[in-house]
Amino acid sequence: MAIKSVSLQVIGIVLIVIGTGLALWGYQQSGSITSGITKALTGSNTNEVMAFYIFGALDIIVGLFLYFKK
Repeated sequence: MAIKSVSLQVIGIVLIVIGTGLALWGYQQSGSITSGITKALTGSNTNEVMAFYIFGALDIIVGLFLYFKK
């Protein structure tokens, strides 16, 4: 059982790192010229930026769940 717990924690850490990377990548994309124009015209972020934010947040949540699961 201990090996399964450790492997879930490793997978959790990997998902947290990937989720953080996706969220940061989305944040960088939100500062691009194309995203700025879209934000100025529509008042919201582009679909690509929102996808990075959503999948980044989901990865972080699942990663935290797996990391702290006993």
